Amino acid sequence: MEFHWAVDLSSAAFWVALGKIIWINALLSGDNAVVIALACRGLPEHQRKIGMLLGAGAAIVLRVIFTIIIAYLLGVPYLTLIGAVLLLYIAIELVMPKDHGDESKVKASDTLIKAVATIAVADVVMSLDNVIAIAAAADGNWTLIILGLLISVPMIIAGSAILLALIDKFPIIVWGGAAILGFVAGEMLVKDVAVVNYLGQEAAEAYKYPLGIGFAVAVCVVAWLLIKAKGRKAVEQH
Repeated sequence: MEFHWAVDLSSAAFWVALGKIIWINALLSGDNAVVIALACRGLPEHQRKIGMLLGAGAAIVLRVIFTIIIAYLLGVPYLTLIGAVLLLYIAIELVMPKDHGDESKVKASDTLIKAVATIAVADVVMSLDNVIAIAAAADGNWTLIILGLLISVPMIIAGSAILLALIDKFPIIVWGGAAILGFVAGEMLVKDVAVVNYLGQEAAEAYKYPLGIGFAVAVCVVAWLLIKAKGRKAVEQH
């Protein structure tokens, strides 16, 4: 993967990539918002907004470091393949019914410093999926990576509640996001250094869109089958 800063605002590819990043951020940031709320719930009322803002600031710094590391690792042979497989898992997991039991165990912090530390650490731990997806969708463009990071944290703080309400009304939003992640995984796979060396640059490029579309469809089909199987198992147990 080659890294660069150049952007062409008149290019459809730039806006498509930015659109992917915004959608990915929106869909993968909901759980982080829950953790932020839980971490700050023990603070005095006048400190809650401060705690959320300081925690978000710390999260941005840590995400920048984390994303730089991940982006460079995606240039190592075979690691992009692993990232693509992980992204497929993330896509399927996105549409599976959620159990928020683990989030309910997040302790409320009674001091501002503790709350900020809890938010920053939890955000990094929970953001591996988000960071990998951003790095993949940006395809080595640092401008897109930084835009993705700057967009993600405000979404976590302000936009997640609205998005969650929309998702409740329009579940297709989640399935669309999962399909996008599957498509990005397909693009990632053929950009791996080892795959390009094996197939050749032209052949790898030719496989990019068919594989992306195939993975997008596969993610939705596999997730649907798993949900159906989980539903049957639940009925049998009762």
